[in-house]
Amino acid sequence: MKRAAAYLPIFASLSLLAACGGGEPNPEGQDTEVPDAIAGMQAGPAQAERGQHIGTPNKDRVVTLGVLNKRNNLTQDLVMKPGESKRLGNLVVKVATCEKTLPWEHPEEEGAFVQVFVEERASAREKLAWHKVFSGWLFKNSPGLNVVEHPVYDVWVKACAMNFPGAAPRPAAAASSSSAAKASGSASTASPSPAATGD
Repeated sequence: MKRAAAYLPIFASLSLLAACGGGEPNPEGQDTEVPDAIAGMQAGPAQAERGQHIGTPNKDRVVTLGVLNKRNNLTQDLVMKPGESKRLGNLVVKVATCEKTLPWEHPEEEGAFVQVFVEERASAREKLAWHKVFSGWLFKNSPGLNVVEHPVYDVWVKACAMNFPGAAPRPAAAASSSSAAKASGSASTASPSPAATGD
């Protein structure tokens, strides 16, 4: 009994504190100006544009892809720029872009966004038609992360040639860009009909 009586003043003060805050309205946000101290830190149009285009512009990057035909065990390198399509028989490969990690990031990685189309029949009774068999990112150092699943063709990334401001070009990037001029005419540019691509 004595212990319960000792706690009564504490309970009474807690109930009074709870009652004090019950009648006040909730605080609302107010529009204020940005303080001068941080006004210059905001990303304006020029800063946002600079952040989106670090390194070589997309149109000047060079992607090297490896293509394997499992029927005859022949491999071929396709050297392409973003936006290009190349055809090898009944295979068309499109490249949208490529990226690589910044020079100080580890582990290093290179990748490309690739679409693969194959002209084939879904069954013996159907006519030949273009089918999109892959659309996504392929990675050089993590080939098992995303793969082209097709019984005849395999496609993988060998290099993404691009540079970053103030960084020395990597040896692989320099080799890829020099081989781009030699191999640029090795495969014809083609694109499946828009109705067949499913875009």
